Amino acid sequence: MYKYIRNLWKSPNTALLKARIIKWRKEDSIVKLEKPTNLTRARSLGYKAKQGYILTRVRVPRGGRMRPQIKKGRRSKHSRHTKVVSKSYQTVAEERAQKKYKNLEVLNSYNLAKDGKYYWVEVILVDPNHPVIKSDKKINWIGKQKNRVSRGLTSSAKKSRGLHRKGLGSEKTRPSQKANKRRAR
Repeated sequence: MYKYIRNLWKSPNTALLKARIIKWRKEDSIVKLEKPTNLTRARSLGYKAKQGYILTRVRVPRGGRMRPQIKKGRRSKHSRHTKVVSKSYQTVAEERAQKKYKNLEVLNSYNLAKDGKYYWVEVILVDPNHPVIKSDKKINWIGKQKNRVSRGLTSSAKKSRGLHRKGLGSEKTRPSQKANKRRAR
């Protein structure tokens, strides 16, 4: 069954997706969900349909992140108009979900849709203090990792940090690029 659902999401019905986007635009930026929109993707990222797992759909505005205009003096970055941010929209969405639900930990997330104005990301959150989560040996490790998003430990944040690469050519990414620069001094 999951194979067929996965194939449907590879080439989604544009009319259905457009109708969903129109509906999602009118909703709040963070919406708590009963069940995942893309079931196969959620399950592959660790979601289980049991107590302690919470799903949210987060809307993030698209567009360049502009630097503030400098009124006086000469700055080295004066002429640059767009701010270079190493975070992806997905990581920003995870951080916003974490900020709203402080007692939960972000497990993972996946992209749902985008239009000219917004990105929609579905974020999987886990309650580390829930008895069902504490008793499950496959997920109770999340109780030991406090504030994973802010420390860049989710999958999308690790990708932004260059940690999806291993071996030759990625020697300077671990433990972090900043630590490697410090070591060189």
